[in-house]
Amino acid sequence: MINVLALYTEGLALVLRPEVFLFMLIGTISGVVIGAFPGLTATMGLAVMTPLTFGMSTASAFSLLMGVYCGGVYGGSITAIVAKIPGTPASLMTTLDGYPMGQRGEAGKAIGIATVSSFIGGLFSVLMLGFFAPLIAGIALAFSAQEYFAIALFGLCIIAFISSDSIIKGLMSGIIGLLVATIGMDILTGITRFTFGSFDLFDGIQLIPLMIGLCGLAEIYNVACRDMSKVQVVQKFGRVLPTKEDIKTVLPTIWRGSLIGTIIGAIPAAGGSIASIMAYGLEIRIAPKEKAKKFGTGIIEGIAAPEAANNSTTGGAMIPLLTLGIPGDPGTAILIGALLIHGLNPGPMMFVERMPQVSSIFLLIMLANFCFLFIGLGGARFIARAINAPMRILIPIIILLCLVGSFSVRNSIFDVYVLVLFSFVGFFFTRIKLPAPPFVLGFVLGPLVEIGFRRGLMLSEGNFFSFFTRPISAVFLVLAMVMLFAPQIVALFKRVFKI
Repeated sequence: MINVLALYTEGLALVLRPEVFLFMLIGTISGVVIGAFPGLTATMGLAVMTPLTFGMSTASAFSLLMGVYCGGVYGGSITAIVAKIPGTPASLMTTLDGYPMGQRGEAGKAIGIATVSSFIGGLFSVLMLGFFAPLIAGIALAFSAQEYFAIALFGLCIIAFISSDSIIKGLMSGIIGLLVATIGMDILTGITRFTFGSFDLFDGIQLIPLMIGLCGLAEIYNVACRDMSKVQVVQKFGRVLPTKEDIKTVLPTIWRGSLIGTIIGAIPAAGGSIASIMAYGLEIRIAPKEKAKKFGTGIIEGIAAPEAANNSTTGGAMIPLLTLGIPGDPGTAILIGALLIHGLNPGPMMFVERMPQVSSIFLLIMLANFCFLFIGLGGARFIARAINAPMRILIPIIILLCLVGSFSVRNSIFDVYVLVLFSFVGFFFTRIKLPAPPFVLGFVLGPLVEIGFRRGLMLSEGNFFSFFTRPISAVFLVLAMVMLFAPQIVALFKRVFKI
């Protein structure tokens, strides 16, 4: 079994360097600012920043990226509180109590609670990551093709669960992602598929330009379509640092939100939005009747619950990424590309062959949480003022970074064409309300499902039932079926018991 303690010790020599701390500071500040600007998400920040890590050491690269990732998820709370605009989708629930507090002149207090809750939630998830990741990786070392097929299929079936508002649209998006993933040369046979004679497509569509276009440039188009002149930023902040009494009041709420966020984050594609909604709903459900009526009027528990939950998904989402190579959310899907750029193949063998680098990533996630804690408590009011910066200046800069980043992946103009194409695809998705996460899930997990299925049949000499005779594979196949029909099962349960 992989040593848990090693995850927090072997990478110390890689992390304790001046340039690593510098890039961490740059990444966290950039992440918080990106998260604070309406429409600019942590995923977009990662998509833009990942190509800039070429030539950096692994520790320096991931200090920048972990700072952007953790800071970006937290930064959305600032705009939610001071402008009633969730900077990221996961901060939607924070607006319900954060903005009313800001209207009462307590924006500083709301930001302070959000910052501390985000910090504790993120730190809790990192500790859980350190405990569970080596256990899962140790078990995964014994996996064969059947297990990887079943787990990847389980991840794909989650599309039905996360698309409960419109299962058809979610499945459509996922199928499109699956189809795009088939482009290129077949790994097992060497036969080209859907390349139409183009040599540029022999290696398939590259993940980084696709994600920059779908999650980065497309978001810029959406921001450009909004009228930002109507955004009214709260001007009166007050005290930012929370009091001991406030921390004591919200601490149970934070722990519950952190646990929910870590569990939800570990489920592929579930993400911070679902975690924050569940945590907020739980607090209303368990609160005394009089207290429950106050949610939505500006109480600190209504800020602590969603912020602890959505930030704890960062560590939770890294668990399936590092141990199985399956992204927990769109942000970690981009981090797969970053890992590959730096010679790290996500999966259980990485814990055996590249333990110092894995250890450094764990430490950097922890460091990123401490970094945004100090930035949030010390500079949140200044970041909030920056929301009024003219978007006509910010948007061209980000577009330029997207173009340069996509080109630098392989020094190929074709990747720029891919960027532009999928930026329009992403923009079109938002116009017709087609969710992007299922597309990302289908694109990333599609090859794992196909290769796992075909290799499993080859290893078993065509015996299809081998997928059901192996215990772990059978369990995940059953879970996949349950997840696929979960919305219908829930709806039937509600009708029968009249809930």
